[in-house]
Amino acid sequence: MNKFLLIVCCCTCFLNPLFSQNTEVKNSPDKKVDDSITAARKDSVKWAKLASLAYFPLIKAGTFSGVLPVEGVDEIPSPKRQYKLLFEFTLNFKDSTHEKLNPGLVEIARVLNLHVASGIPISHIHPVIVVHGPSLFSIRNNGVYQSEYKKDNPNSQLILDLMKNGAKFIACGQAMNFLDIKKQELYPGVKVSLTAQTVLSNYIGQGYVWYGISEENK
Repeated sequence: MNKFLLIVCCCTCFLNPLFSQNTEVKNSPDKKVDDSITAARKDSVKWAKLASLAYFPLIKAGTFSGVLPVEGVDEIPSPKRQYKLLFEFTLNFKDSTHEKLNPGLVEIARVLNLHVASGIPISHIHPVIVVHGPSLFSIRNNGVYQSEYKKDNPNSQLILDLMKNGAKFIACGQAMNFLDIKKQELYPGVKVSLTAQTVLSNYIGQGYVWYGISEENK
């Protein structure tokens, strides 16, 4: 019995280093890096292929605003209905807001593109964009951007395109006070409400479908 225990113990001691070494290889930082690089390469190839297929039936605001073609679609929304869309827009990256399009505005453009691609006339789509929180920085006018960054607001053309296609922008006055943003600093045509909260309850009460455009929902 003692000999048997000794053999088992010796085998266990011998195998443990091998087992540990194998586990360390599998979980080594180098292997994790290699796996992430491989995954990134696969994703980049996939995204490049998808980007080449994307089309823009209404607004072109970069690759991520595009629509991918789908075969065999047999669930089609009625083109006769009125589509009332309420976007609660709070997403913003303040440090890069002067450098590139706000991804939240791009997502709103994508939603409109998807509706049009589904056969809904733009005249039947009624977007309302409630802007509060840090997203207010992305809808300031070119004069403010020129003063602060020596360049136009990179979102200005997209905001104009959205407005031309019926989008109504409403800024939250409470958030404007908190962030020290004046009405005259906003992009021309943006409305101001006392608070985003009453805008949300007002339009939801009218049957608008709510979309959350935020860091959590992106």
